[in-house]
Amino acid sequence: MSLATSKYLKFGSAIAVIVLTLAYLAYLGAQESKSYYVTIKELHGMGDDVYKRNLRVAGSVQPGSIKLDGPHADFLLVENGETLHVVYKGSEPPPDTFKDNSQALAMGIYKHDGVFYANELQAKCASKYAPQPGQPGAPGAPAAQPQSNKGY
Repeated sequence: MSLATSKYLKFGSAIAVIVLTLAYLAYLGAQESKSYYVTIKELHGMGDDVYKRNLRVAGSVQPGSIKLDGPHADFLLVENGETLHVVYKGSEPPPDTFKDNSQALAMGIYKHDGVFYANELQAKCASKYAPQPGQPGAPGAPAAQPQSNKGY
């Protein structure tokens, strides 16, 4: 084998090792950042797989269960009679819409102690966006009547 061919083989194999290493790291990163959306009932029925995955769980915040400690929160999520104890320790405080009876989405991990440890928290208050009683579109409110252009 000539000297030039030997250099090309060494260079090519070094590039192949680098490319394979980067591909493997990209695969690991994608697996690590993947999160599964589950209901509280599904979470309780997942078995040992539940402890190995990043999860997203949604539900209503049980009234009176919120305990705030600076940017951290401890609360209960409720969905169809199932409850889940959530401890949020994210980098930002809970959103302003995070209140009793609000819909919340917690992202994090479930541990053997039965607590869901969230590092992200999203919340919305459905009543904030619902039409107020007496306004068009509210339940039980009369439908808006079309205006007539007679007498112009």
